[in-house]
Amino acid sequence: MVKLSELPNFRVHLSQLLQQAALTLKVDHALNIEITRTKQVSHGDYSCNLAMQLAKTLHKNPREIAGMLIDAMPESAYVEKIEVAGAGFINFFIKDDAKRLYLNHILQSGDRYGASDFGNGEKIQVEFVSANPTGPLHVGHGRGAAFGASLANVLAKAGFSVTREFYVNDAGRQMDILALSAWLRYLALNDVQVPFPENAYQGEYVKEMAKLIYEAHADRYVHQPAVLLDGLSEAAHEEVINTDEQLDRMIANAKKILGQDYAYIHNFVLTEQLGDCRNDLMEFGVEFDIWFSEQSLFDNGLVARAVRLLDEKKQLYRQDGALWFRSTEFGDEKDRVVQRENGHYTYFASDIAYHLNKFERGYTKVINIWGADHHGYIPRVKGALQALEQDPDKLKIALVQFAVLYRDGKKASMSTRSGEFVTLRELRHEVGNDAARFFYVMRKSDQHLDFDLDLAKSQSNENPVYYVQYAHARICSVLAQWDGDAASLIDAETDLLTGPAERVLLQCLIDFPDTIEAAAQEFSPHLIAFYLRELASEFHSYYNSTHFLVPEIPIMEARLALVMSIRHVLKNGLELLGVNAPEKM
Repeated sequence: MVKLSELPNFRVHLSQLLQQAALTLKVDHALNIEITRTKQVSHGDYSCNLAMQLAKTLHKNPREIAGMLIDAMPESAYVEKIEVAGAGFINFFIKDDAKRLYLNHILQSGDRYGASDFGNGEKIQVEFVSANPTGPLHVGHGRGAAFGASLANVLAKAGFSVTREFYVNDAGRQMDILALSAWLRYLALNDVQVPFPENAYQGEYVKEMAKLIYEAHADRYVHQPAVLLDGLSEAAHEEVINTDEQLDRMIANAKKILGQDYAYIHNFVLTEQLGDCRNDLMEFGVEFDIWFSEQSLFDNGLVARAVRLLDEKKQLYRQDGALWFRSTEFGDEKDRVVQRENGHYTYFASDIAYHLNKFERGYTKVINIWGADHHGYIPRVKGALQALEQDPDKLKIALVQFAVLYRDGKKASMSTRSGEFVTLRELRHEVGNDAARFFYVMRKSDQHLDFDLDLAKSQSNENPVYYVQYAHARICSVLAQWDGDAASLIDAETDLLTGPAERVLLQCLIDFPDTIEAAAQEFSPHLIAFYLRELASEFHSYYNSTHFLVPEIPIMEARLALVMSIRHVLKNGLELLGVNAPEKM
């Protein structure tokens, strides 16, 4: 049996060979040795462009340098041959025996295959979704949820210590608008007629919350509208309330009328919507380690402290009664208010405090997953961190573009009659969790995503998630027809796997840990989706051209060892994306 410590990492091994060869040629400066997979089997397994990098240093033709490097390389137990190709690429062909060591390791590792210590336990926080708890999650939130959860899984698999965090925007104006909206609907249930603001929350879910309050408390929170409409006589007379100023006046009046009861309404709608959000995400396979309350930043004095620290560092100035952060000095397009003239802190102020708190909790890297419309917010947040003498480069921002739904080849409506976006729950119920999770991460996060609803529901080879899951189910079907012991496959005579398709599949399996590391390094879980589709494609071709349960026991066991390894990798890869690996389809 092969121990992990004995398993060759071909990229690392080849890099070491080239490093030693360069030293022999008296190249002693730092080298950027990048080992890449070749695109064609005829070009070997791995390639490197080091010879072209050294052309200026050694004042020679890259092809000549490539030959010199090859001649200077130490002997390798894993390399079959080395060739110079093109303008000076060095192509490596790995021995089949060395590759087959991986089959033994995969069969022993099972669910653990692909894990590494690449991240060396570095403490990373991934903050994602963080939707205002003012309504159901929509399909845009769904892409951020799928991307964030998959990225966190990939980082953890690559050896990072990952914390998944949801920032709950439970303070501020939007929650006040929701509380007012629910209370006004509650009043209507008690036959108290008050004009409903056009810029309040209109959804049916608001009426449902009002019904719950009514069923639990009857008319306890009923007040006549006279005071509520103070300062709004003209708007009330016309039954049109559609400006922010009018809405804010109604909120202030509602707080005055309800007194301490306002806290109940506010907390009730927050609890209802946050609970709905939690359930929706849990059903989607997305869970968080921490739900961080924005309100706690105020309750614990962290916002006031962050603003005070900025002031002590001479990064603030007062103008027109407000307190401003010198954001332009850090690359922002204009300075930003952190405290208004009425003494209230801005959302930006709480965001500064939140990010400072993240690093004070000991995270060496913080990843924020934001909608693409937040692009302009990046300079001011990084600038505030720099002003607070934190390293802004430790804050990484991954932007997520919106997803556009298509049905029957045409763009589907993204909103209902009430103006609400299509919810994540509706999408999941239509196409299923697996299709939604896979489709959401099929593209790089900052690229637009066209989500084909018909394709996602189809059972065809064109449906990528079905195609990958079907490969796993096919393997399970083959193994179900075999009456042997899976443990015996570890000792299979894998040197019998000599066909071209078997060599390609073996190299695909070897590539899995490297793919995970690349996905972690580049914050790109779509690389896992690409990889799984390629592995599934190679397996389906192999399945269609090969008999597995043949009379010759050694050949059968060798082939079953290969497909069992493919099964492990398909399952492990799908789990990273939050997708099931069914045994039957």
